[in-house]
Amino acid sequence: MQRDKVKEIVEEAYRSFARSAFIENDPIQIPHRFRRKEDIEIAGFLAATIAWGQRVTIINNASRLLNLMDDAPYDFVMNHQPSDRKRFSGFVHRTFSEVDAIYFMEALQHMYTSGMSLEQAFATGEGSSMQERIHGFKRQFFSIEHLSRTEKHVSDPMKGSSAKRLNMYLRWMVRSDKEGIDFGIWRSLDPKDLMMPLDVHTSTVGRKLGLLTRKQDDWKAVVELTLSLRDFDAQDPVKYDLALFGMGVNAKLGQ
Repeated sequence: MQRDKVKEIVEEAYRSFARSAFIENDPIQIPHRFRRKEDIEIAGFLAATIAWGQRVTIINNASRLLNLMDDAPYDFVMNHQPSDRKRFSGFVHRTFSEVDAIYFMEALQHMYTSGMSLEQAFATGEGSSMQERIHGFKRQFFSIEHLSRTEKHVSDPMKGSSAKRLNMYLRWMVRSDKEGIDFGIWRSLDPKDLMMPLDVHTSTVGRKLGLLTRKQDDWKAVVELTLSLRDFDAQDPVKYDLALFGMGVNAKLGQ
C-alpha cells in the first residue's frame, strides 16, 4: 500500500477515534477524575501500571486503588503513615498484589517527600532518549529497599521490553489534544520524543498497514513503528496510538 494512502487511513482513523467519548471506556478515565496536577499524574501512573487485561477490570481495580487512598492520591502519598498501607491487604490485579501496591505507596512517598515528582523522575533520567529516561525512572523508583518481584511491574526498555504501559502513561501526561483526551501537563518532555505504546492492537494494525515489519513486540518494534509514524507527524507521532488502537479494537485493519 502506498505511503500516502496509509497516511490518509491513519489520519481518518485518528479523526474517528480521538474523541472525548474515548475516555469513558479507557483507563485514562481514572486520572480524568482529578484536576490537580499531582493527583492526575499519580492516579495515571497507578492506572497505567495495572493496565493489562480487560479494560472494565482495569478501571474497576484502579478505582479500588484510589478508594483505598481516600480518592486523594497526592494527599495520601504525602501524608500517610506506614500503618496506613495495611489497607491494601487483599488487593490484587492479576499478578499485581498487595505487596506490590504497598511498595508503590512507599516508593511514591519517598519520591515526593524528597522533592521529586513523577515528572522530574522521567525528565531527569539517564539520557535524552525515551528509552534512557524510562530506564532511569525505573532505577529511581526502585532506589529504596524492595522485593525483587515488584520490579516486573515497571518495564525496562533497556532490556528489550516494549514498555507499553509506561509509553501509554507518558502519552497521557506529555501530549495534549483539542479533544481533551491526553493531558499535556508535563512540559519538561516533548511530544515529538514520545514512543508508541505497542500492544496487540497497535502492532497488528501497524503490520497490516506496512508500518511495522518486525515480528516481535519488543523495543525494536516500538522504535520501528514510531519512526514510521513520525513520517506522518514529526511533532506528535504517538497521537496515532488512538488511531491504530481504535482500528484494532474495531477490527478495521487497514480498511
